[in-house]
Order: sequence, then C-alpha cells, then structure tokens
Amino acid sequence: MEKTPRLWLLFLTSVLNCTTNQASLTVTPSSSQFFSWTFVSLSCKEADSSAGWTLRRNTTKEPMTQCDHWGRSDGSSCVITHIFPSDSGVYWCESSQGATSNIVNITVTGGPVILESPVSPVMEGHDVTLHCKTKMSSNHPAAFYRDGSFIRTEAARHMNISGASRSDEGLYKCSISGVGESPSSWVSVTGKPTSTAPPSGTDLHPPPTSETPTSDHHHLLVFRLVCHLVVFSPYCISTFLMVSLYRRRPTGNDLPVSMATAPSNRAEVELD
Repeated sequence: MEKTPRLWLLFLTSVLNCTTNQASLTVTPSSSQFFSWTFVSLSCKEADSSAGWTLRRNTTKEPMTQCDHWGRSDGSSCVITHIFPSDSGVYWCESSQGATSNIVNITVTGGPVILESPVSPVMEGHDVTLHCKTKMSSNHPAAFYRDGSFIRTEAARHMNISGASRSDEGLYKCSISGVGESPSSWVSVTGKPTSTAPPSGTDLHPPPTSETPTSDHHHLLVFRLVCHLVVFSPYCISTFLMVSLYRRRPTGNDLPVSMATAPSNRAEVELD
C-alpha cells in the first residue's frame, strides 16, 4: 500500500491542531469514597488554560451544577470543606467549547467504613491496592468482596491485586467485623497502550534522502505539474492564436494579380 500523500498529512495535522486540548480531573485525597465532614479538593489538570475549564457535577439533588453552587471555586479547582452524603455523584471538567474530561464517581457515607480505591482506571498489568478504612479503633481484619462474592480477608486491611487484568474489574467493597461495611465502588481496568517500536529482526529502511525520492515526493511533483499546466495553458493557447492570426495577415507581396500587372499594360499602350 502506498504512503499517504504529504498534502493529506498536512491537512490532517491542521485538523488535529484545531481540536480542543483535553483536561483530567484529579481528586485529593485520591479516593472514590469519603467520610462525611471531610475535606476534598477537585482540580482540572489542563494542557491549555485558555480553554476555560470549569468543574461540574451531577447528583440526585443538583443535576448539572457548577462548583459555585456546592464548593469554593479557585480557578479550575473546587474545594469542598465539609463533604456530605448529598454530595455523592459524578464529577467532571468541562471547557467553554463543550469538551469534557474523565468522569469521577464519588461516594460519601455517614457510616464507619469506607473503601479507598483508585479514582481513575487502572492500567492493565499494574498493581492495585485497596484499603479498608475506619474511623473507629479496631484490630479486626477486613474482608474484601467483588460483585458480592467473598475474595479474602486481610489482617492489615490492605488488599493488593498484582498485575491487574480485565477480569479484575467489578464492584468492590469491604467489611470489618464488629464495625461495619463500606459502600461499593467500581474499579476499572484499561488496556495497555500499543507500542510503536518495530519487532526485533525487522529490516529497517534508511530515511529517504534527496537522492531516493519517495512516493510522497512523486505525488507532489505530479500535483505541481498539473498546477503548472492549468495555469499556463490559457497563455499557450492565446499565444498560438495570435501567431496564427499574424501569419494570415495580408502583406504587400500578396496583392491581387490584376493590380500587380496593371502598370506594365499601361506602359505597353504608351509605347504603341
């Protein structure tokens, strides 16, 4: 298959440069569950501040509201000094052009146990740590569950998932005996980014030089040739017509025969 012509690449590049830069929503502390009356900060990490990113959320009580309605706005960040169960919902960043960031699901509970889990999707193959946390002092271990099924019990209340895969996705929760149970939070696992490195043993061709023109170069030469033909064709045609008309113009040597021979006949008459 031939390479894409350079003109098409320039067109696609210009289109990509016109797209709006995306932002990512970060949560501090990094968790998807929080106790009531705790401090939470949400920030839009943006590549282009001129896009005007603002923080929005959607809850059961306040659908599609900005930070000014439920927190303290500080540029592209929003601070919630005391968070409550009514603040549970989805949060995201939105630009003035309508572009959106990743969506974060936050759960706030008035109970004694929460599950600290990753806010963003986990990269496939990376390790994941879930922490079962309580406000009460207790020496009991924590039991972890996925999709309602028991996984195992951890005395340190930390459960580590080594080399996460798509099969590890699901709703996780934990419980501490004699204390309580946490809400459920979804843990997502995303695929690894594709590598652009060629496989070992693959023959690599040297980069094209001026002595070895590429297919793109041929396409560009053909395009330029067509442009020259289109531009100069009217001039060539008009020049040809002017030359043809000039050559057909009558001259002194092309006078009619009767006019050319008239003086000689008059001379003969005078001699006679």
